Amino acid sequence: MMVMGYEPVIGLEVHAQLLTESKIFCSCSTQFGQPPNSQTCPVCLGMPGVLPVVNKRVVEYAIKTALATNCTIQRFNQFARKNYFYPDLPKGYQISQFELPIATGGFIEIDTESGTRKIGITRIHMEEDAGKLLHEINGGAAENSFVDYNRTGIPLLEIVSEPDIHTPEEAGEYLKALRAILQYLGVCDGNMEQGSFRCDANVSLRPSGERRFGTKVELKNMNSFRHVVRALTYEITRQRELLEYGDSVIQETRLWDENAGQTLPMRGKEESHDYRYFPDPDLVPLYIEDAWIEALRSQLPELPRQRRNRFIDQYGLPLYDADILVTSRQLADYFETAVRSCNQPKTVSNWILSEVLRFLTDPRDIVSFPVTPEHLAQMICLIHNGTISGKIAKKIFEEMRTTGALPSSIVERHGLVQVSDSSKLEKVIQEILDAHPSLVADFRAGKEKVFGFLVGQIMKATKGKANPRMVNDILREKLAG
Repeated sequence: MMVMGYEPVIGLEVHAQLLTESKIFCSCSTQFGQPPNSQTCPVCLGMPGVLPVVNKRVVEYAIKTALATNCTIQRFNQFARKNYFYPDLPKGYQISQFELPIATGGFIEIDTESGTRKIGITRIHMEEDAGKLLHEINGGAAENSFVDYNRTGIPLLEIVSEPDIHTPEEAGEYLKALRAILQYLGVCDGNMEQGSFRCDANVSLRPSGERRFGTKVELKNMNSFRHVVRALTYEITRQRELLEYGDSVIQETRLWDENAGQTLPMRGKEESHDYRYFPDPDLVPLYIEDAWIEALRSQLPELPRQRRNRFIDQYGLPLYDADILVTSRQLADYFETAVRSCNQPKTVSNWILSEVLRFLTDPRDIVSFPVTPEHLAQMICLIHNGTISGKIAKKIFEEMRTTGALPSSIVERHGLVQVSDSSKLEKVIQEILDAHPSLVADFRAGKEKVFGFLVGQIMKATKGKANPRMVNDILREKLAG
């Protein structure tokens, strides 16, 4: 992407909260939404004399994420202390990884207008989260501030991309792909509104053809894919205007203000040496054996991109359908369970995309949807074998959604079996034609559009139960005669 003589360069830093039951260095609960400061202990509050102990599940989740993103696992890695002072950091330092992270050198593939691109991953490292400041606003200003330490010590993975992204849209696609991988692995729920999947972006501009990077600005406070795209678009425009007027871009951290639609200065950007990193003396280095890595590799699920490509190859689905169906692992499982029962993949996909997803705000909620994949498949089989029509099927689907009843029992209870008796249909069709002689004449004079009206009258006369294909065939035959 060239912006009037400049090329944007974007790198993303993602913090993903891990779905462990306890924190990274203590046994406190990680459950979201509990009363402030109710899930803390001397360890996560950094009291004198306490000793942290690494949560093994955190390391396992980090290894799985590294494998799924094509990274190299660093067999020897180490925790470090990142020193800074802020009210939400009770210890005065954050336990993270610096020189020896758990994984390096991976990539994620994304789809762009120009084709598939690989976005490099510089590193993945484990760290603990900080607390959360809560501000009491009065008259537009913060009157009081409170701190909730429940989040302190919740395990994070920081996933740092290479500066391989050149448009806001590519940044959005990268984040969607990364979040889907984490959700498929079951290591992070990806909830951006609750802060369990957070993104900071580094963006700079350089003259077209230049290889050296420009001065970068860090963007924070973006809690949706849409916000990321909008914030990057605004910041690229802001930096371009500065450069065109001969001004310099200042290296700083800026916040995205969604209501104002602009980025605002927050603070000057610290360099890594400002944090005075040094190995944590309370935590021994980790050595990860090959056997452990291979055991975790064997547990990896089929990942979104691979599953999408298989859906296209195995089921003959178009790319559009497959992309939506693999949005979540639960939705993809629902689709495949239904297909195994009725062997009608495109019809199953059509029903999911047009009907099922209308009632879901999150595709992962499919697990509690009243219409099970087996029920959907049974209904599709009834359509396929001519027992019911597509129009009747929509009524059945709605009743399944509200009652959870079997489609076959709904058909039997309401007498919804499709009329496929040709003699009965011929009689009804002839009655409709006899009642509308002028329309018959119009059709034979070349007015094709009256055909749809006649079909509608026939379906109305049969209360929607007539076999549509047979109605069309018989009606055309009679009109031709």
